[in-house]
Amino acid sequence: MHFNSEGEGWRIAVDLTRPFPALVGGDGWACELQIHELKALRHGVLSLMEQHRAIAPQLMAEEAITIHHQASVLWVELAGSAESWRLRFLLEPDQQRACEGSWSAAASQALAEALVNLGQI
Repeated sequence: MHFNSEGEGWRIAVDLTRPFPALVGGDGWACELQIHELKALRHGVLSLMEQHRAIAPQLMAEEAITIHHQASVLWVELAGSAESWRLRFLLEPDQQRACEGSWSAAASQALAEALVNLGQI
């Protein structure tokens, strides 16, 4: 399976023939992930989007929220308002590597859409 998608301030690439088959990136950074880590990122982002959709109608225009999702290896955060939000993640340190990344509000929305389009891996 090969999947490549990118836009202003974000990138996702998947090549199952590589030792670390997934690459996610943003402005000035990139991180290679294992498939289970990419799945955790996708699941976390989709879960946060669902929670945001449920909460957003209750927020006042100037009100901001921050919600988190924790998987065994990955922590994901959605922060913003009812209209605009940004994503941040932390691949928890193990004995070999760790990584952290974030995306702007515009890049976060596009990245989330790409993760939806990625489907089941």
